[in-house]
Amino acid sequence: MIKVKVSLRPIVNKVNLPTVLKTTILPGDSIETLFIATQIGEIFYIRSGVIKTFLDIRSRIIKLGGSGGYDERGLLGLAFHPDFYHNGLFYLHYSVAGTQGPGALPEPFEPNPCDPRTLNLKWINRETEYDHIDTVEEWILQSNGGPQKRRTLLNLRRPFMNHNGVNSLNFSPETGRLVLTTGDGGSGYDPFNLSQNDIEIAGKIIEIDVVMNTLTHNPPVVTRFDELPAPIQESLTVIAKGVRNIPGISYQRFYNQYIKYVGNVGQDLVESIFSFVHYKPIPVTQLIQNSIMQPEPDQEEFINFGWRGWEGDFPTSIIRSCSANPTLDEKTIAYYNEAVKTLPGRLQPLTSYFHQDPRPDKFEGTALTGVQAYMGNEIPGLTGNVVFTDFARNDESGSPGRGVLAYSRVRTDGKPNDFSVIQTDYNFGSGSSYYVSLGTNLDQTKLYIGVYGSMNVTELNVGTVFEIVQ
Repeated sequence: MIKVKVSLRPIVNKVNLPTVLKTTILPGDSIETLFIATQIGEIFYIRSGVIKTFLDIRSRIIKLGGSGGYDERGLLGLAFHPDFYHNGLFYLHYSVAGTQGPGALPEPFEPNPCDPRTLNLKWINRETEYDHIDTVEEWILQSNGGPQKRRTLLNLRRPFMNHNGVNSLNFSPETGRLVLTTGDGGSGYDPFNLSQNDIEIAGKIIEIDVVMNTLTHNPPVVTRFDELPAPIQESLTVIAKGVRNIPGISYQRFYNQYIKYVGNVGQDLVESIFSFVHYKPIPVTQLIQNSIMQPEPDQEEFINFGWRGWEGDFPTSIIRSCSANPTLDEKTIAYYNEAVKTLPGRLQPLTSYFHQDPRPDKFEGTALTGVQAYMGNEIPGLTGNVVFTDFARNDESGSPGRGVLAYSRVRTDGKPNDFSVIQTDYNFGSGSSYYVSLGTNLDQTKLYIGVYGSMNVTELNVGTVFEIVQ
């Protein structure tokens, strides 16, 4: 693949963790404006090089950083309605203040293939044993310029602190629907196998028909589709399952179709980017009916990324150090039966990168944080390709954390492809630079990257947003 070099041009610095970077055209304007949503609950926009506050919902966000400063909750999704210029509608996904619970399990989880009890755990006492509640809301930018909440679309009870998704709201240019990407609920190894259960909301990609008036402005707090009121069920379809954790979905127009790109964050071995064009979204009402009439639904009905049986192209494995040779690891298949069961219907990744990789010109990754198609011409080597970011190189030297930028392309024969690292010329000095988000403008001709100087949400004002330029 072509070696690509880019520059990072700083747009704004001293911001908090930038979880979402995207543009829209404000009512009455003629040019696009860059918006930055931060994990702690602030949304800014950039006008003439000046950063201004669009909305501050910090008081609505759950108290972050209880686990030593690291957290995966907060303000996770922002999407502007395709007709935002005229109707002022936008959508938020965040973790709600005052909803902290004890968690679904008392201790960290790891499956034991020798103990069937660990392979068949059930999330039983859901109303009391959970970590927090996430909400998806519709807001409106009023004519006087002030944003105001209009209604709540979903209230989701989450079992653990992590795997809530990030950049989790986007509108589909194909269907005009709001797309919500949910993680598997957290912990590790998906203890309750929520991602493969068709009735569970966790571990799915969901389309929401926001035009349909459900007349339910205060929906109940749920974990399963069949717990939702019928009008809300009728507004939902499911695109995909088998999600572990996901940094959003990106659409690339190709003639009269769209290629969809989705990244699935790995467990121990591999980070994966998937692509697909054709899919069959399943109405939630049909999924519920299938669960009643047919205990084993057809696994080929919609896109399946394979988790928890598969981590990318590998059967999900438990890694243990080899006592006889500390330089080697022992890998044991965690869920053999599930890997066999989901093999025929799962989608293979477009490209993968690994936590350990001996090949030259590659990198050893940590966690996928962004996936975006690029359709601009200013960086010719990237035109028509999919760009992705990793949080930080898996570097055991103790040197400052450094994120990674890379790209791949869809092959015309449909087979998986390799990836190439994108070289950047920015000097971050002696501080850490974790790549926490990747964004684009409306026609995908510009790329933006969010960088943070810490792994912890409690360390404030150490973020910078860059534009990626030739």
